[in-house]
Amino acid sequence: MRKALMGILMMCAGMAQADEVVIAALGDSLTQGYGLPQADGFVPQLQNWLDGQGAEARLINAGVSGDTTAGGLARVGWTLEPEVDAMIVTLGGNDLLRGLDPTQARNNIEGILKAAQAADVDVLLIGMQAPGNFGAEYKAEFDKIYPELAEAYGALYLESFFVGLVEEGAQIDPVALRDWLQADGIHPNAKGVTRIVEGVGPRVLDLIDAVKLGD
Repeated sequence: MRKALMGILMMCAGMAQADEVVIAALGDSLTQGYGLPQADGFVPQLQNWLDGQGAEARLINAGVSGDTTAGGLARVGWTLEPEVDAMIVTLGGNDLLRGLDPTQARNNIEGILKAAQAADVDVLLIGMQAPGNFGAEYKAEFDKIYPELAEAYGALYLESFFVGLVEEGAQIDPVALRDWLQADGIHPNAKGVTRIVEGVGPRVLDLIDAVKLGD
């Protein structure tokens, strides 16, 4: 009787794991949790938020501080392990800090989306907006990368990682956001991450639903 009960419990555990959606968060320092205790970073806070929503999902932190879109493309192959069902892509901030050619960023992100498509992995692509100091042409070319590629490859799309801190379509103002940012004026503090997760979380739920509908 005891062996039979153990067998049932193991079978139920296996079924629960089978229903779990595994999501890799591919990104840079914003994803990795730069400057924060591990528990306060984006991925752990998002995991807690999803758990609170009753979502059957497990996140993998594939964020690397300082990574550009080229860096993300270089490691997307080993990020897309067989267990990964979906991917959140948040890259481009370091391309902007270095003033890199938007065409390069577009090609790199497209390469990431192609890799995900080949692996049959659903994607939530989070956009990035260029500051105005690079000029209107640069900004227009960079900003349109994300919505255009999301549409072309059937990826879910979210305008900005900072959607929980700013109104839709508004420019990011570090001065106005200082209560939510670390001293560097770039990376969110723990309270800022909480707000960001509240903005990003519902779109991640959509990603989980997309995976389950595709099963």
